[in-house]
Amino acid sequence: MGHLNAKQRHRPQYDSRMSAQPEPLALAAEFESATREQWRELVSAVLRKAGIEPDGDPEAALSCRTYEGIEIKPLYTAEDALSLAHDGVPGHPPFVRGATAAGAAGTGWDVRQRHADPDAAATNRAVLADLANGATSVWLVLGDAGLAVADLARALDGVYLDLAPIVLDAGDATYPAATALLSLASDRGVNARELRGSLGADPIGLRARSGAAADLALLSTLAHEVSGSPELCVATVDATAYHDAGASDADEIGVAAAVGVEYLRALTDGGVSIDAALAALEFRYAVTADQFLSIAKLRAARRVWDRVAELSGAALERRGQRQHAVTSAAMLSRRDPWVNLLRATVGCFAAAVAGAESITVLPFDSAVGLPDDLGCRMARNTQSILHDESSLARVIDAAGGSWYVETLTDQLAEKAWATFVEVERAGGALTALDDGTLEQIIAPARERRAADIAHRRAPLTGVSEFADVAEAPVMREPAPIAVQSGPLPARRWAEPFEQLRDRADAVPGRPKVFLAAIGPVASYTARVGFASNLFQAAGIVPVVGSGTPDDMVDEFIASGTPVVCLCSSDRVYEETAGWVAKALREAGAEFVWLAGRPGDREDADRASGIDGYLYGGCDALHVLRTTLDQLGVT
Repeated sequence: MGHLNAKQRHRPQYDSRMSAQPEPLALAAEFESATREQWRELVSAVLRKAGIEPDGDPEAALSCRTYEGIEIKPLYTAEDALSLAHDGVPGHPPFVRGATAAGAAGTGWDVRQRHADPDAAATNRAVLADLANGATSVWLVLGDAGLAVADLARALDGVYLDLAPIVLDAGDATYPAATALLSLASDRGVNARELRGSLGADPIGLRARSGAAADLALLSTLAHEVSGSPELCVATVDATAYHDAGASDADEIGVAAAVGVEYLRALTDGGVSIDAALAALEFRYAVTADQFLSIAKLRAARRVWDRVAELSGAALERRGQRQHAVTSAAMLSRRDPWVNLLRATVGCFAAAVAGAESITVLPFDSAVGLPDDLGCRMARNTQSILHDESSLARVIDAAGGSWYVETLTDQLAEKAWATFVEVERAGGALTALDDGTLEQIIAPARERRAADIAHRRAPLTGVSEFADVAEAPVMREPAPIAVQSGPLPARRWAEPFEQLRDRADAVPGRPKVFLAAIGPVASYTARVGFASNLFQAAGIVPVVGSGTPDDMVDEFIASGTPVVCLCSSDRVYEETAGWVAKALREAGAEFVWLAGRPGDREDADRASGIDGYLYGGCDALHVLRTTLDQLGVT
């Protein structure tokens, strides 16, 4: 077999006794093949029963778009996917199926735990616990956002530097941190060739977040100092800096590629060969609870980088992108942080299926403060379950062959390449960052996502949907806060709703809204549930009153709140909404919402004292801010 090329080795080899043309296995052969048109006719009928007129195109009625503008269709077949012949095999161009031929099937992916506790003793205990219980590498945050560089040796006491890769994340303290790590290895008698991990230099990412000067010359300086350590990367292209600032998946890939090219230029200008420069880079991407987009993102990123490396004249074996996937910090919530366990599990699954070499699961309590032992253990065990019990490392490119994933990968790669070209035309990543081009690229997706979250089209479980007003807060030690004075500060998606909860929690007593349940139970139940769910997202307690008009007025007065929301069916509203609103106004109501769309009766409602409406797709943040203002919660 040794003389066969890669493609031949991946072809089935048949014994001479076997037929040269084996009979194909026909799946579901006893059934007639369904056509796309038959599917469309059946779906159209279902949509009409649901009151949705597909206008002759049921696929369009069920489609949606990503923040890149890619259409996500309800059905994908071979007709939709591009030819897969050029997608190759793992370890070969365009590296969509994996950066290496073996993928994670040989040794599994690298389980990388992140540590940012400034207490060196606590960090050391956590590092040793991780390495003893499933983690295979260590990610250390140093400088203002974490551990002091002087405490590096203490934090790594008992860690075998020739066995556990160390990844540094030191911001503007990168050079002293790198020097400290190399000195520590020398003091312990560790051969430089045995060091693995990354020194973590990312001057452009640092500038994006903190505004610090971008010292690109540092890259070649470090590269020459560690030239005897072939498995120790010099730089980390941290694309999470752009993800956290609101970039779409395609923009995250495209900007990361442009930053990577900037680093290649700096390294080669400093006398490093192109192949050595490529080997010196590691890319870090965010993975979210959007499973398929995250899978396609890592696959598309490898395709884009392969093209960059090819145009740079690199050897084929250096064109595979080294990827470190991190569960998104932007998607984490402080409120109901237990849901973060589910978000991180999906993100980790996506990273594993997509073929990331290293994966970090952020602890569920990372957004609250410094993770405790439980948070770190749950993050570590999430990977252990997916790696060992679910056997995700046994299959290379498990999503390969899915018409949806293959199509989405190609579409993301095309969009990402367009972003890369735009950044290059602007003068490169650093120039584009400083002149505002990157902000202009990222802003549209950030604003669309913010609008979707505000209108709850992108619901955040436990935050904008199904919030628990009586939830006991999860308390953690405050984490060091990195300077965020750069042009691309990080934002978490849940922050606008969490700020409303903070407002409600800061006042004595819990703010309330009176829900006037009008008519029979069957008429008001659905909208009482909807309104209750909405108001609780801002920490507002719903108080429900029903019965006769006199009973309802008495219950409203007893509630002690000046804000009312009418809840019933549209038919009941036609007959009673006006006079109920007037009665409650006369009893002291200062602001009246109606649960439902305004429709044709809006003028009459205004005359009756109804101030606004809440419904599925309304601007929930506006409704909640207005309500808190009316309640005097500042």
